[in-house]
Amino acid sequence: MEKSKKVNIASKLALFGASVIWGSSFLVVKNSMDFMRPHTLLAFRFTIGSILLCLLFAKRLKKINKDYIIKGGIMGIFLFIAYSLQTIGITDTTPGKNAFLTAVYCVIVPYLYWIIEKIRPDRYNIMAAILCLTGIGLVSLDGEFKIRFGDAFTLISGFFYAAHMVVLSKLTQDKDPVLLTIVQFGYTAVISWVVALLTEDIPKSLSGSEICGLLYLAVFATAVALLLQTVGQKYTKPAPASIILSLEAVFGVIFSVIFYGEEVTPKLLLGFLLIFLSIITSETKWSFLKKGSN
Repeated sequence: MEKSKKVNIASKLALFGASVIWGSSFLVVKNSMDFMRPHTLLAFRFTIGSILLCLLFAKRLKKINKDYIIKGGIMGIFLFIAYSLQTIGITDTTPGKNAFLTAVYCVIVPYLYWIIEKIRPDRYNIMAAILCLTGIGLVSLDGEFKIRFGDAFTLISGFFYAAHMVVLSKLTQDKDPVLLTIVQFGYTAVISWVVALLTEDIPKSLSGSEICGLLYLAVFATAVALLLQTVGQKYTKPAPASIILSLEAVFGVIFSVIFYGEEVTPKLLLGFLLIFLSIITSETKWSFLKKGSN
């Protein structure tokens, strides 16, 4: 096998690994809410994740300057708000619904770009928005057309994840993405600690399984998955990379059904399918089908 093909396969496997890890993290976060409050969990998760990334990329840390601190700080604020709303939301919804409702950020991004860059969404973005809104209605609205607060918080977190993506694209030009990630993780950890210490009870002891869950989120779902994504996207074209990463929501449902006992009704399944199709439409514009027909 040629070296380029091996690299291509390895990069896709890296992205697939990241999507599996992130998909499983929704279940771990949900279970962690039984013994830890949302911001306490985020504080531990991002503190450990930041320290691990600092150890892995210690030689790069000397390049951090005022510009990194400012830009990373802005990104960190958006990241904290997104994770905070998402983690609060999962306390009142299932891991599967939390995964898919968060993933709507992919569809929101083009519309935020429209506001900031004056670049109008194309027909694929409009189609994606229609599919996504229909899917959201099927997933989150009950028979009385009411939405649970957990689903509402998750949807709002999706907006802030989209805002974080836009801010990231504007601020990462000519900057080391790893260093910016370390800085924004650091800010997210500090803000989480402040909120946790002011509003939540910090657990005085944790069992072995609880510690394992926390370490899984901090090490694998934060640091390792980020590295897999960074490496994978470097050697994979945007369209297939987007498809593979969008599987995060699918894996979120699979893990929730198997290990959490989430019941997937036909209505819920249709909603998940429409949201997934909206993500594929927005992220790839179905370019892989066009190339295949040539």
